[in-house]
Amino acid sequence: MFELQLDELKEYLRIDGSEEDVTLALFVAAAEEYLAEAGVPEDKHGTARYKLAVMLYCSINYEHRDPSEKIEKFNFSLESLILQLKTG
Repeated sequence: MFELQLDELKEYLRIDGSEEDVTLALFVAAAEEYLAEAGVPEDKHGTARYKLAVMLYCSINYEHRDPSEKIEKFNFSLESLILQLKTG
């Protein structure tokens, strides 16, 4: 079963402290839902690529939290990982 520790995500995002823990946990849950709805099979949840895809999703959403900011296109790395997880 997949489990991303918040400490791992905070290290990836270079966040110190626990002020953002609730927001980060929400991003992780949203990433898992996003990947499931994108068609990533459940048997891929324990893989390093799945974990990286969750971290990338969280990173994109953490860095672009301003609702007035428009994200022109989703991250190519995340799209590539999703495709690999769906077909590989």
